[in-house]
Amino acid sequence: MPPLSTRLRRERSLLLISAALLTVLAWAAMVLGHGGGPTLGQVAVPHHHALGPGGFGVAFAMWMVMMVAMMLPAVLPWILLFSDVGQRRTDGNVAQRFPTALFAAGYFAVWALFSLVAAAGQLLLQRLALLDPGRLALAPALAGGLWVAAGAFQLSPLKAACLRHCRTPLSFLLTAWRPGRGAAFRLGVRHGAFCLGCCWALMALSFALGVMNLAWMAFLTVFLCVEKIAPGGEWASRAFGLVSLAWGVALWIG
Repeated sequence: MPPLSTRLRRERSLLLISAALLTVLAWAAMVLGHGGGPTLGQVAVPHHHALGPGGFGVAFAMWMVMMVAMMLPAVLPWILLFSDVGQRRTDGNVAQRFPTALFAAGYFAVWALFSLVAAAGQLLLQRLALLDPGRLALAPALAGGLWVAAGAFQLSPLKAACLRHCRTPLSFLLTAWRPGRGAAFRLGVRHGAFCLGCCWALMALSFALGVMNLAWMAFLTVFLCVEKIAPGGEWASRAFGLVSLAWGVALWIG
């Protein structure tokens, strides 16, 4: 059996390549969908069939691809660290690839639930004619309220607690890690719940700026990495909260 350092290096390389490939594929799907393709593009520029039962499936797929595109770069350090902890705890006696994949699956299962709710909300807003038919965005007054709500949440104790969890993976994994595939999936769900608690308001701003707004998605991908990984991420989170509040008020006044 290769030494532990070699196994860790191989596992890390495999995870990095897999994550990069999935991220590129997710972004490619979003760009192609934004261009009006036959699948995701059906919701990007809503037609009458986007409000039917088939439209819900398309909307869910769109939101799920968005979650993978935006969240995978931010959660990658957790996935890599989970793999390292598992390999060291088992000393290679149990192959960690599948538990690591199940940890990631548990994490994205939480975002799949969010995608279901977001897709249902999108189609409901379309049915009520509350989304601009061209951009799938709320009117300025409603968008202003969403910006204010998101800004207030960014400054709340709940946001701070969830962000602390997301920024300190080592202590959580060292205490919560358990052997076995079921335990890996449950741990992914636990982390996903914290991450959802941290990011749901930012994701909801897609309704203010336009669902499938690629510029917002690109900004949010970078911002989430800064918020969760970079030094000073807590201050960036609070600063964005203040900007959100100000922008929401400006939309109301304007």
